[in-house]
Amino acid sequence: MSALRLLSSAARRAPPALALQRRGYAEVADKIKLSLVLPHQAIFTSADVVQVNITAASGDMGILANHVPSIEPLRPGVLEVIDSANSSKKWFVSGGFANVHPGNSLTINVVEAAPLEAFSPEAVRANLSEALKVVAGNGSEADKIEARIEADVYEALQHALGSK
Repeated sequence: MSALRLLSSAARRAPPALALQRRGYAEVADKIKLSLVLPHQAIFTSADVVQVNITAASGDMGILANHVPSIEPLRPGVLEVIDSANSSKKWFVSGGFANVHPGNSLTINVVEAAPLEAFSPEAVRANLSEALKVVAGNGSEADKIEARIEADVYEALQHALGSK
């Protein structure tokens, strides 16, 4: 028997518990259990929220209830949490991972996160300018690479503050 026929006959005989579940869209009443965790602090622990917007490495995305399970690496940027009162809370995160689990559960692990309103646009501009000077300067290659990473984070933060 060919491998394809063997596989299709085994799939027909699979117990109903292994049958694929049908995906649907999130309903207004559906919530996500969000856990937002830093190494030294838990900002949310299984909190019911309506939507979470993240800056994934593959692009910005919104996560609602019934989202397909996935693991997304995060780049520096804004993480927005929308609760059932339709109010929005925004944090700037340095990077990490978002894990969408089956059963409307989302775990976000980040190295650092701070409320967006905690940043001064003037300080961000000044620090970005300093980092770019180091990148363009005559320092060691390691210093330039470190300054480039710093500049990328400040550029993301400057963009986030501009779109507050």
